[in-house]
Amino acid sequence: MKRSKCLLISAVIGSLYLIYIISYIYGSMAEATDTAEQLGVGIGAMLIAPHVFLLGLAVLFNWIGFAGNTRWAALTGGILYSVSALVFVMYIIFEVPSIVLSFVGFAKLKN
Repeated sequence: MKRSKCLLISAVIGSLYLIYIISYIYGSMAEATDTAEQLGVGIGAMLIAPHVFLLGLAVLFNWIGFAGNTRWAALTGGILYSVSALVFVMYIIFEVPSIVLSFVGFAKLKN
């Protein structure tokens, strides 16, 4: 059974971005020294939480789509990447490759 290279690349890029954004959030939380800075980092983490949650789901479905050659999981991953990008538009540039590759991988999978 041949696996989709586009889905693999999309899953790897999405996983790397997820690791980056989680480490960035926790790193900034660890570096906060006074109360006002901790409050600001907490508010920022709350604002970015839906983006990270949707990104995590997208990565999960993308890996499922790659591992099982399932079209529905590849499509779901692509849609979740798109919604995650719309939730936090500032970082949309990091998700565009994953979005495009997910939909290309979905289109190339056979029924």
